[in-house]
Amino acid sequence: MTQSSAARPPIRFRGRSFMATVLAPVPPVADWFADLDALCRRAPAFFAGRPTILDLTGLSLTREDLDGLVAELTARDIPIHGIEGAPPGMLGPGLPPSLSGGRPAGEVSTPDAPVPEPTTRTVPAKSLIIDTPVRSGQTILHLEGDVTVLGAVASGSEVIAGGSIHVYGALRGRAVAGASGNPTARIWCRRFEPELVAIDGLYKAADDLDPAFHNQPVEVRLVEDALKLTLLDQNR
Repeated sequence: MTQSSAARPPIRFRGRSFMATVLAPVPPVADWFADLDALCRRAPAFFAGRPTILDLTGLSLTREDLDGLVAELTARDIPIHGIEGAPPGMLGPGLPPSLSGGRPAGEVSTPDAPVPEPTTRTVPAKSLIIDTPVRSGQTILHLEGDVTVLGAVASGSEVIAGGSIHVYGALRGRAVAGASGNPTARIWCRRFEPELVAIDGLYKAADDLDPAFHNQPVEVRLVEDALKLTLLDQNR
């Protein structure tokens, strides 16, 4: 006996917005890749779990050139989710889909200075305090130490710190701690509702997080190369 079609729920369509990073290579592409590699050395987790769009506007590429460009980015753990500005007919099987109509969200700041080599002298880390909420579409990037947010971190925003991240409100966006290669960094928040959390390059997206921690005060840290979540009221 087959189930009546009337008993099945109707198909539902829902829209959802995601914040993506747009990479726009400039010629000579080899020099552009050298700059990209330098950024990845300064902030290894910069692209962790981040949707990325490739903008080809202004580039003269063959299909072979484009295949090589996408392969080079994939080899750097930067998967491309869509392509803008490609000539008609260039995209096809084996390449990300064509995208258009995205709304610009402003420039994403990147670190200018390389991470210093370790020395025998201890240099105090510099902390950054954000005394206003982090709005959707906003990126806070501070690789010199901890970041403390006195308000909330909105969905569609992100905080990237070389040290630990402290959020005194709700964490609804992305929190990337230890981005300069610090496995001892931690993430603390009063209300745990993130899109993604990461420490030292290891990350978990919202779908991979235990729902028992949702909307709770939580600490995130690395234990034996795995992210561990702990309720703060059970850890003190």
